This record gives sequence, C-alpha cells and structure tokens, in this order.
Amino acid sequence: MKPVIEVASLRKSFKDRDGVSRAVLKDLDLTVGAGEFLCILGPSGCGKSTLLNVLAGLDKVYDGRASVNGGRVGYLFQEPRLLPWLTAEANLDFALTSCLVPASRWDELKSRYLAMTGLSEYRDYYPHQISGRMAQRLALVRALCVEPGVLLMDEPFSGLDEITARRIRSDLLSIWEETRKTIVFVTHNAYEACFLADRILVMSGGAFRQETRVAIPRPRNYDDPAIFQLSRDVIKAFGDEIGREPAPTAGPTTEPGLVDDLDRHAAARMNI
Repeated sequence: MKPVIEVASLRKSFKDRDGVSRAVLKDLDLTVGAGEFLCILGPSGCGKSTLLNVLAGLDKVYDGRASVNGGRVGYLFQEPRLLPWLTAEANLDFALTSCLVPASRWDELKSRYLAMTGLSEYRDYYPHQISGRMAQRLALVRALCVEPGVLLMDEPFSGLDEITARRIRSDLLSIWEETRKTIVFVTHNAYEACFLADRILVMSGGAFRQETRVAIPRPRNYDDPAIFQLSRDVIKAFGDEIGREPAPTAGPTTEPGLVDDLDRHAAARMNI
C-alpha cells in the first residue's frame, strides 16, 4: 500500500540576523502509513514544527520532496485558536465553509464529533464560557469536522495542566481508534509519545536520530509500568544521541522536561 506521507531528502534553511544560513531540516526521509499514529519527539528548536508546516503546505520553500496523499490535511496547533466572537458551533461552521464541505453534511459531521467529544450541549457557548480542556476538544472537533485524511498536531496539549492533558490524550486515542485518521503528533513529552504512538521518531538538530516501535497493546492504561519504562528508555537513548553531537554555539534554551520525574540526568544532557 502506498504511504500516506512521503518525505525524501527534505532540507530547509533559514538565515539568521547576520545573514548566515542555518540548516533547520537536514536530509529527512520519512514514510507514514494510512491510519498510523506517529509521534515526533524532540526539544524546542529541533525542527519539529517546521516539518509539520511543510507537510501542511504552509511552508513551500525547501529542498527535497514532501507529499501528503491522504486527502485533506487538518492542523491542530498548540493553542485552540478559536474565534472568540463566534459560538462553538459557529466556529465549526466557519471551518466547514472555509474548507468547502458540502452544507448537506454539516449537521451530520458536527453532531458526530461533538457527541464523540462530549460537547453536544455546548454548541451555543462562546470560547470564554468553556474550560481550557473543552476549548482544546472543540479545536479537535473543528479539525475533524472538515474530514481530513491526515491530522497534524503540534504539541496541542503542552499548555494544559497534566491532569487535563491526561484526560484529553485519552479522548484523542478514543477518537483515533474509532476514525483511524493518520496522525503526526509533535511533542517534547516522552511519556505522552509512548502513551499515544504506534511509532516514535526522536528528532534533534534537524535530523531524525532514533526510531522506536511502541509494542504496548491497545487500549493502553496511562499508569502501565511498560509505558513508564519505555519512556525512560527513549529519554536515555535520546540523551546518548545528544551527548555525541558537537556542543551548540548558542546558550541552552530552557524548556519543560520531557516527562516529570524520569531520568533527570539524560534530560539535562538534552539542554531542556
């Protein structure tokens, strides 16, 4: 079966303030199968979001090849980006209109995904009237309503508290198991990646460093010791890869750790 996403020798550079070209993506090769849940794990600044922008067609200036053959592409950002002057349902209508989804299908699509996310009773609420978790679920409904074949997700739960994030990750898995959308999910949280993914690609310095197949059976329990152990292994392997790289010329950035209370030594070596 032909892959839904194919990337070959993908390269992308930016110029810094001094006009010096800096490589952000370095000869990336990637294939993603239909219905696969892929997580790309790495620290801020490693090129994860740039890769998503290329796949979404938002960034067209690059070398190499990147193609998405799974139909419409949905994009879920780090924050909900709801229009505050529109109700929940009107936000969905705006997306459906923009994506030219036939009006005859609107009621069916909205009802299906609102029910699936427990938001059916909140159609007439404005974004400021619902919780952060509900707003993020509404953003997910908006992405799903336009019937994407591929869903790109850029650290969509990083701004939520951990309890809320755990719940919405479970919501996402339930939806994915029912719809089997192809998902590419970017994160810097190793535990999140191990809980969600079929496969994890570890990324740093604009390149993929390691691939891990997640063999933990589904449905998954968030407190499964196997997920905890795998996340430790992923962090350690990633830390070893970073340790072999030349020291960066710029000062280290400060970001939240990959996952709370897991291998602080390796996390420190990742400068995050």
